[in-house]
Amino acid sequence: MRWIWIDRITELLPGQRCVAVKCVSAAEEVLHDHFPADEQRAPDPMMPHSLLIEGMAQTAGIMVGHHGGFKEKVILAKINRASFETTAPPGHVVRFTATLDRYDDMGASTSGTLDLIDPASPDSATPLGRVDLMFSHVDQNRAGLAFPEENFVFTSQFMDLLDRSGIPRP
Repeated sequence: MRWIWIDRITELLPGQRCVAVKCVSAAEEVLHDHFPADEQRAPDPMMPHSLLIEGMAQTAGIMVGHHGGFKEKVILAKINRASFETTAPPGHVVRFTATLDRYDDMGASTSGTLDLIDPASPDSATPLGRVDLMFSHVDQNRAGLAFPEENFVFTSQFMDLLDRSGIPRP
C-alpha cells in the first residue's frame, strides 16, 4: 500500500509550478502520536514534519513527472532544505506550492513553500515552512543498476489523483 499525503492538486502549470492541498484530519491516527498527553501536558496532535516533507515530495514529484510525460521514474534524491515555522494541527489545510528550478535528463530540482490555512479564515494563510528538493530519473542512473520496466513511482493512485483533480495527463 502506498500512502498519498496530498488530497488534491489545485493548480499545475506544466514545467513551472504545482499546487496541492492536504486537509489535516483528527481522524488520522498518525497525528495522535505527535504529541500524546502525558503527566506534564495536554495532547497536542499535529501532522509530523516528516510527512509534510513527503507531501511536498509528492507535489513536486508529480510536477517533475508531468513535465517529462511520466516517462521517467522520478525518485527523491536529496532534501536540500526543510525548515518549519509552525505546526499543522487537525482542522487546518496545508497548501504545498512547488516550483521547478531545473529539469534535465538526469533529474530536477524544485523549491517549495508550505502554507497553513485555517478554514475559519480561508482567505489568509500562515507560512508553515519551506522544502527544497532534488529528484533523480532512476532510468538514467550511472551505476548501471537495473530497475523494473513498469513505472513503480507513478502508480495508478497518483494517476487517479490527477484525474480527480481535473489535471490532464501529458
